[in-house]
Amino acid sequence: MLQFDWIIVLLYFVLVSLYGYWIYKRKKKAETSSADFFLAEGSLTWWAIGASLIASNISAEQMTGMSGSGFQLGLAISSYEWMAALTLIIVAVFFMPVYLKNKIFTMPQFLNQRYNGKVAIIMAVFWLLLYIVVNLLSILYLGAVAISGITGWDFTLCVFLLAIFSVFIALGGMKVVGYTSAIQVFFLVVSGFIALYISLNMIGSGGGMVKGFTILHAEAKDHFQMIFDKKSPFYSDLPGISVLIGGMWIANLNYWGCNQYITQRALGASLPVARRGLLFAAFLKMLMPVIIVVPGIAIYYLYQHNMIDNSLINITKNGQVIADSNKAYPALLKLLPEGVKGVTVAAFAATVIASLAAKVNSISTIFTLDIYKKVYNAEASEQKLVFIGKAAIIVSTIIGILLTLELGDALMGEGKQGFQYIQEYTGFVSPGIFAMFLLGFFWKKSTSNAALFATIGGFIFSVILKFLPGLVNLEALYAIGFAVPDAQGVYQIPFLDRMAIVFVLCVIGMFIISIIENRKGVQPNGLVIDTKMFRTSTGFAVGSLIIIGLLVALYMAFW
Repeated sequence: MLQFDWIIVLLYFVLVSLYGYWIYKRKKKAETSSADFFLAEGSLTWWAIGASLIASNISAEQMTGMSGSGFQLGLAISSYEWMAALTLIIVAVFFMPVYLKNKIFTMPQFLNQRYNGKVAIIMAVFWLLLYIVVNLLSILYLGAVAISGITGWDFTLCVFLLAIFSVFIALGGMKVVGYTSAIQVFFLVVSGFIALYISLNMIGSGGGMVKGFTILHAEAKDHFQMIFDKKSPFYSDLPGISVLIGGMWIANLNYWGCNQYITQRALGASLPVARRGLLFAAFLKMLMPVIIVVPGIAIYYLYQHNMIDNSLINITKNGQVIADSNKAYPALLKLLPEGVKGVTVAAFAATVIASLAAKVNSISTIFTLDIYKKVYNAEASEQKLVFIGKAAIIVSTIIGILLTLELGDALMGEGKQGFQYIQEYTGFVSPGIFAMFLLGFFWKKSTSNAALFATIGGFIFSVILKFLPGLVNLEALYAIGFAVPDAQGVYQIPFLDRMAIVFVLCVIGMFIISIIENRKGVQPNGLVIDTKMFRTSTGFAVGSLIIIGLLVALYMAFW
């Protein structure tokens, strides 16, 4: 990068830091109120909630990981984004009213209130492990890979810089995380469209975006298929119709509806504000493939036609030169002109930092309110809770750094798709969690022991199905698309299908256990549910119909 780009990057971070500090000072009571520190005490506006959701979600795993998946398998990876838009509407209509009506501020609190303390503590530990081992590690690793590839800085230095900046943001509490995220999203969207224009204009030989996209669509047609058949080499990543009616729903509903990291942005708001924020995030979600996946496909085209320096993407593995899809996004940023590159790099780094800050804030919230306060110090003062929360932010970040440096290359390096790593390993716990939440919301008879079965049993089922192909020949499942051969000819169950199977097993198990216990006189804890709270405003309904219409059109166009 040139000197002018570095000036822009520095100026950007100075301005954002000053803005965050101003918010922190203006809301100084966050220092003494745990509710304000962890939840922003209901002060976030709808646009700040929506922007913070997207900034926290669209980070290194999307910008680097999803661009890489676009490079490798094409537009089909956009299903995670477009299906998420519909998921956000479902969460806004059905999940958020239940949380707010019952004054739920953390996910373990919901489990404690609906089931019991044992379930809540077990899940709090599960979430902490998941957030640190999968999410912190992946965001730090993929973010540092991109920054290192763009700047030429040492990978380890990039890991430390991203972590340190995120800690400063997170220590300001949820207000600072929420409002600074709004800035990051603005620059993320703007710089994304600039990158899209640059890449498509190159493909069109200076003829503009429309010409470039026409050529890209015509000459890379295999990268514009939304639904794969079982003969596709990428079926194991996105198993056909399961993308629309199977395991992806579990992944999305669990992520957007049962995830402290995400729902925390809306839990402190009123229901109308929370719903508007979620709808705004849904519209932003519809844009994400345009500025993330399509540029990844464009880089694939430029790479195949030797229109870029292929050494930016190539790596050597086992003596062979292969393309590392995780380097597609850094290669794209290398193409940008002076000045634009500085803005784009700053926006990308800022979204990584915002995502890290939001993640450690959620780790801190769960540890402080659901483990420390419940198990170790029930009488802790507000000041003590805020102090413990800040300590948890620092400790979890240090653990994340160590894991990234030790395990990052083994788990996501050497040409692996980082985005798919996150989805698969989160999927070991999400089916059981979602089953437990879903029945906890809408079936009053579900019991605490049934919830424990889903929590622990769901994880065990997932591990069994993961390693089952090594013990049993699953070729018979190929006919119905539930198993496909890998590179070694071993028939594997696609991880999205594994999630669907485990979810069904958890629901059946919960139903049986609950019925047996109900007959023995066990009376589960119920939630306050009023059907009126599921009604929405006319504006929300219109916005939702627009998104549904766009989804139908997109899948019809690229089926």
